[in-house]
Amino acid sequence: MSDLLERLRAGLPPEALITDPDVTASYAHDMASFCEAGTPAVVVLPRTVEQVQYVMRTATALRVPVVPQGARTGLSGAANASDGCIVLSLVKMDRILEISPVDRIAVVEPGVVNAVLSRAVNEHGLYYPPDPSSWETCTIGGNIGTASGGLCCVKYGVTAEYVLGLEVVLADGRLLTTGRRTAKGVAGYDLTRLFVGSEGSLGIVVKAVLALKPQPPQQLVLAAEFPSAATACDAVCRIMERGHTPSLLELMDRTTVRAVNALASMGLPETTEALLLCAFDTPDLSADLAAVGELCTAAGATEVVPADNPAESELLLQARRMSLTALETVKSATMIDDVCVPRSRLGAMLAGTAAIAEEYDLTIGVCAHAGDGNTHPVVCFDHQDPDESRRARESFDAIMALGLELGGTITGEHGVGVLKKEWLARELGETGVELQRSIKAAFDPLGLLNPGKLF
Repeated sequence: MSDLLERLRAGLPPEALITDPDVTASYAHDMASFCEAGTPAVVVLPRTVEQVQYVMRTATALRVPVVPQGARTGLSGAANASDGCIVLSLVKMDRILEISPVDRIAVVEPGVVNAVLSRAVNEHGLYYPPDPSSWETCTIGGNIGTASGGLCCVKYGVTAEYVLGLEVVLADGRLLTTGRRTAKGVAGYDLTRLFVGSEGSLGIVVKAVLALKPQPPQQLVLAAEFPSAATACDAVCRIMERGHTPSLLELMDRTTVRAVNALASMGLPETTEALLLCAFDTPDLSADLAAVGELCTAAGATEVVPADNPAESELLLQARRMSLTALETVKSATMIDDVCVPRSRLGAMLAGTAAIAEEYDLTIGVCAHAGDGNTHPVVCFDHQDPDESRRARESFDAIMALGLELGGTITGEHGVGVLKKEWLARELGETGVELQRSIKAAFDPLGLLNPGKLF
């Protein structure tokens, strides 16, 4: 410990190091429940690539594990510290280095907050689509680490589709440049995609080249009430089958709607069993919304209400964005699942989740990126009640098992981290895990980067 601190102090400015145990403890974990977290030896907040390289060279020389972190808004324990580790927080590397309207790219450091980047590129008539619910606080580096999604995925795709190139500090301190600034390129293996979603286990992202799109017209949202989750999911299938491309297609079940109302008095209809939000940012908004409204009615919607203006639309989106936060107020703790299934199986996923809630006698609210089948069942429980905590964990596992049975995946956008290590092995199989571990060993032969995560 003393040798580590001595070496770090020799090459880093004093303000980059945090050693006060009361402060370092606050960096020990992200927002996930039921995830082990150790005690870091030190927290380092670098401001330059050279400082990150120095940290990794020091860690390699002393064989000290390093846990990279962004804003710690993650929900899988991927940013949790291990005992005696260096927590490497990238939040101070927060510069937008370039915005190019001609090349339609932004070059950013990892600590740039998603919403800050979005607003900055908007000023140039451009658009960065990935928008996780935590977009006001989460960082681009964290988004890259977990391959984040968001409300706009159904039309615009996820983070991986916008990362053109990276600069990455490897475990031994070398700087690797991957990818490109060009609109296309196929030179060599796609190492850029390999780092996206790797949860800091292969290297430290210190710069990213991100693709941008022209800013679309302002979207309008339609809200449709349904008497059951099944009819809402039927509407989702009808919308996608007819070839519509909404800019978002989101679902909130009755539990979620009531939680949002209780938290923020949003005035959402509490009698509905499922609320579907569908938006378009196309030139002919009225026609698209009318067509979807008809499909919702045909599927059994009891009421279909298009927003009159962008302000009403934003209010509905705000309600959806606060869903996870609202469900956290139902009980003292939550476990947030992240199971993605084929859209055609979305109804079965919601029905199965409701059955699991009944079996384990728990409140489980569901909000979902319905347009791409990504569900977020939220298990609400009293963490001071041992039996209820046990049932919560068992129900969480049952939901993941259900997702795999339906041909889905254990995580659509939150990552594996600590929470889903066992389930990653089940999804990938023995051969898949073996190859993933081989890739990890090629980049990090000493196993220093984010140890104990993924597998």
